[in-house]
Amino acid sequence: MIKVASYNMRKAIGTDRRRNPERILEVLREIDADVVALQEADRRFGPRSAAIPLHLLDLHSGYKPVPLDVHIESMGWHGNAILVRKSVEILRHEILHIPYLEPRGAVMAELELGGHRLRTFGMHLDLSGLWRRKQAAAVISYALNPHEAMPTILMGDLNEWSAKGGCLRDFAHHFRFADCGKSFHTRRPVARLDRIMHCGGWMVNASGVHDSPAARKASDHLPIWAVLEPA
Repeated sequence: MIKVASYNMRKAIGTDRRRNPERILEVLREIDADVVALQEADRRFGPRSAAIPLHLLDLHSGYKPVPLDVHIESMGWHGNAILVRKSVEILRHEILHIPYLEPRGAVMAELELGGHRLRTFGMHLDLSGLWRRKQAAAVISYALNPHEAMPTILMGDLNEWSAKGGCLRDFAHHFRFADCGKSFHTRRPVARLDRIMHCGGWMVNASGVHDSPAARKASDHLPIWAVLEPA
C-alpha cells in the first residue's frame, strides 16, 4: 500500500498571517505519507525561494523534493512541488506547461517505492472555470499519452467549487476520485477544492482530510490523504 497526500501550504503563511515553515513540517510529519503534492510551495516574488528552506526540510523531515531544475532557490514550478520519502527512487521528473490566464503549472514525477512504479502529478488550477478546464485538458492529455504505461495518481488544488461539474467532469471521464472530504477553509471547511484522483490500476483503501490543531493553524487549506493499493 502507498499513502499519498495533497496540501496547499499557502507559502507557509498560517491562519494567524505569520509565515512559519516549522508548522508545515509538523503537519507533514503527522500525515506521514509516502508522496506529497504541495501547492504554493514557493514564495511568489523575487527569486521564488522555497517557503520551507531546503535545509530545514532535510534536517527536520523524512522527505526530499523531486528536483524540478527550475530555480536554484525554489522547490517547485509555479509553486507546485512533489515531496517523497528519502528512500524513494525518483525515476523521471518533468514540468508541464499548461494554458493560463495567471501563471500556473503542473509537475510530474515517476517513482519507485514499495516495489511499485508510480506516475504522480501535482497541480494548482486557475480560479477561472474556463481556464481550469483548459488546464485540466492539458494535464489529462499528458497523463493519457505517456512514453511508458504506468499506474497514475493526480493530486492538487483544483479550485473547483461545483460538486461534479467543470473540470471535475473532465477528470472523471478518465480517473476516479478518492473520497477525501472538505478541506477549505481551515477554520470552517465547506469546499472540496483539494482532490486526489487515480487510474483504474489502483483502489482506495482509506482516505480523508487531515484535521489536527497544527493543520488548523499552518495554512488556510487542510491536507487531504489517501491510502491506495494495486487493484
